[in-house]
Amino acid sequence: MNRKTLLLSAITAVMLIAGNMFMTGCTKEGPAGKDGINGADGANGADGADGTASCITCHSPEGIEMAAVQYELSKHSYGEAAFEEAGSTTCGPCHLSEAFKYVCANNTPSTFTLNTTTNKYVNDYFVAPTAAYGEINCGTCHSSLHTTYGEGDLALTTVAPVAMTMWAGAKTINAPADGGRSNLCIKCHQPRPFTASAADGNVLDYVGIASNPTAVFYDAAGTGNKLKPGYRTHTHYGTAGAVFAGMGGVEFAGITYENSIHTTLASCQDCHMGTMQGKAGGHTFFAKGNFNGCNSDGCHTEANASSEGLWINPRADIKAKLDELAAALNVNGVDILNRNPDGESNLWAANTTNKYDGYLNIYDPINNPDGPTNNPGVFQNPSPSNSWSQEQKDYNLTLPKITLTNAQMGSIINFQLCLRDYSLGIHNYKYTKALLSNSISVLSTKGGV
Repeated sequence: MNRKTLLLSAITAVMLIAGNMFMTGCTKEGPAGKDGINGADGANGADGADGTASCITCHSPEGIEMAAVQYELSKHSYGEAAFEEAGSTTCGPCHLSEAFKYVCANNTPSTFTLNTTTNKYVNDYFVAPTAAYGEINCGTCHSSLHTTYGEGDLALTTVAPVAMTMWAGAKTINAPADGGRSNLCIKCHQPRPFTASAADGNVLDYVGIASNPTAVFYDAAGTGNKLKPGYRTHTHYGTAGAVFAGMGGVEFAGITYENSIHTTLASCQDCHMGTMQGKAGGHTFFAKGNFNGCNSDGCHTEANASSEGLWINPRADIKAKLDELAAALNVNGVDILNRNPDGESNLWAANTTNKYDGYLNIYDPINNPDGPTNNPGVFQNPSPSNSWSQEQKDYNLTLPKITLTNAQMGSIINFQLCLRDYSLGIHNYKYTKALLSNSISVLSTKGGV
């Protein structure tokens, strides 16, 4: 190879190396070229649903907007119970919105299960702690709100038959009218169970109490007691569903137990959600004084529901029966039942002449320290609390002891059930009258002390 060829080869090699170095070290792109010509437009899509039209299906002045205004008058909306019971896994299913939806969604059973460690029965009707909160609101009864954004949003949370917790699920209420809508109300408006707290904790045997009225139910000196009575030994407040269905009481022998026509032909909504009048009707769920629902749909067209025959006389009759039964529940001049003339704390003050509230007249330093002022006397509390002062414990020991027969205990349950139904027999006149009449009769013949 001559010198000229060698020189050209060297120059070429140097240029290649330099070019590679230049290309490797350059990371910056050059300027972009001009945009190309726009392509053709695509086909138009189908129009979507009109959002405003969908919302107005419910959110109209005559729809949810009006229902919300009415609901402000409902006792469901006041919210006190929700704050008091927040976190309660046993009270929550009726007092707390998320808890109610939880037991409905999970079909929580009303059974009692034996705990083999403690030999005590435990109620299975409770809610997970994570769901034990929330005031009752629109979404409690209409849990599908804002899911379909149509009329399906207003579907009820449940219309399923209600297995009654007071009988550990052994009895079920199914109100057939209006597609079972009343079952939604009855899910909460049913009594909580009486349990044998001094024994195995299972629900009380109402059939056993009724069939053996002379047996001793409680004796401070005895054994085999089912429970120790106290001031708050009572049928819980939501008794209307059980009375309406005709299956809530201790059924002593006597007058045949029958149901009024309301049980099969009427729904809760028929009377409690009639056309608004004053502060009653619609979503107030308040019926007293408003007969619009009763006088519609062909129910009471011949005789107005507020007439003497359908309203005044039946209620007066049941009030008289409550008074008579309360008078029979008396030992040596001392009422077994508690009186409370305060119309705020005693919702049922007007339903008896002596203004009984359904609690027992048993000593309690806070709630019942001396007995009713207009009827002095109070029974000894069999279970004094450790929180009581020594003076309170000593005073308690000076009081007369209470003894109860099955007839008395069953009659107490029936009195509380019928008093706290609040309607004075309108929900189910025939069943209410039979319970009270048979209780009065059994006390006079077999179970009084």
